[in-house]
Amino acid sequence: MKEIHHALVLNMHQPPSNLDHLLATNEWEAKEILFAYDRMPRVLWGYEDIARVHLSLSGTLLETLSNADFQSRTYGMVDCGSLIWYLQNQKIFELLGTGYYHPVLALIPEADWDEQIARWQGLARHLFWRSQFNGFWPPEMGFDMQMIPHLKRAGYRYVMVDSEYIDPVDKMSWQELRYRPHIAEYGGAEMIIIVRDRELSDAQLAGMDYDWFYNELQERTKWCGFPPLVTTATDGDNGGWFRNVNPQANFWTYFYAHALDEIRAGRSLMRPTFISDYLDRFGAVGRVTVRRGAWNTDAHHGWDFHQWQGSQTQRDALKRIYQISGEYHRLATAASTLPRTEGELNRVLHEAHWHLLRAETSCNIYWGEAWVYKTHQDLDDAAWHLGEARALLGDRVVVTLPPEATTPQASARTMTKPESKPESESKPESKPESESKPETTAETQTESQPATVAVTKPSAARTTTISDS
Repeated sequence: MKEIHHALVLNMHQPPSNLDHLLATNEWEAKEILFAYDRMPRVLWGYEDIARVHLSLSGTLLETLSNADFQSRTYGMVDCGSLIWYLQNQKIFELLGTGYYHPVLALIPEADWDEQIARWQGLARHLFWRSQFNGFWPPEMGFDMQMIPHLKRAGYRYVMVDSEYIDPVDKMSWQELRYRPHIAEYGGAEMIIIVRDRELSDAQLAGMDYDWFYNELQERTKWCGFPPLVTTATDGDNGGWFRNVNPQANFWTYFYAHALDEIRAGRSLMRPTFISDYLDRFGAVGRVTVRRGAWNTDAHHGWDFHQWQGSQTQRDALKRIYQISGEYHRLATAASTLPRTEGELNRVLHEAHWHLLRAETSCNIYWGEAWVYKTHQDLDDAAWHLGEARALLGDRVVVTLPPEATTPQASARTMTKPESKPESESKPESKPESESKPETTAETQTESQPATVAVTKPSAARTTTISDS
């Protein structure tokens, strides 16, 4: 009997200031979310030899968890400084890079991709004391082949992609296509593609029994003439399955610990695996292309990004993002040609830039028209600062951009609907509004005002045990 390698991938994200808002308006929901983060290392401490988990944590979530004031406010609930320290355990966790403000990269201007990627890397390197992150998680799994050269330049080895959009270039079976890493090429750059099993991921998000899952693994891989890599990827902090404080109704305590116990007892061929380790042993086989698309959300399949551009209001917001982004890059390019640095000009361009990037947060347009105003608020601020920059530049603004630089990519490209029948993935019922030892506290600047970032190594005097019940 062959081993079945399993890559567990979880995406963790909270919109800007969302946890602060919940603490003020719905404290129990804030606690549920914080307990979901804190529960991971606590359950896995005793399984360092076999537990393997990939985590994507958005820049806005890391910014909140590492803020000294937020840590102080939540210390009686969860010790966030210790939590960040525990997530540095490279025996259990492999951290995936992502976009800082959790944008659907395939829908925002390409000119903004590199900064969203680089800002996350800057914060994560500071918090987790490492320079290399091997894998990339596209927020909402929104992928476009044009991202490959950007990810390659940023140092990534592989990227997560939903199984619905993979097309083989080389001849391969259904099992080979889904349960092997592949190589995709765009613009002369190559990237390893890790395929997310959509159906098993649906089950992981909704709640599943270990015996059912293990049987599915065996049935789906029984014709594999190679070491299969089965990847399940979902949100890890949304929905009752991950937030539930009842040990008999929670992913970690009911499902994953059970799975690890079965492996230890020698009754399971499932092998929790880091994707990097699998690639080191078995490599990537076969070439593929990937169609544009996102993961399935609610009743939407994901191929047309309907969740983010289904209404005219959403499309108008995306169009305005392109307009403001085009103007920012026009002015920034003009400023870069000046013979010397001009402090006030750089300041206002910096202010405009982070407002623009935050306006691209996926949650702002995920919920139909309910949160679109947040995009426009940041775009208003960005536009104000760009007006200041134009005044400072005066007649030195001579740079023009090609038309495609200010055209939403969703409209600029022809999208082909996949032949497969649309499926649905359970999303949360509602989304809230609104290995060196680190120093005790450190500061980093992420936006216009310095944000205090604190990472605290736990000690016997400070460690607080949090009860889920």
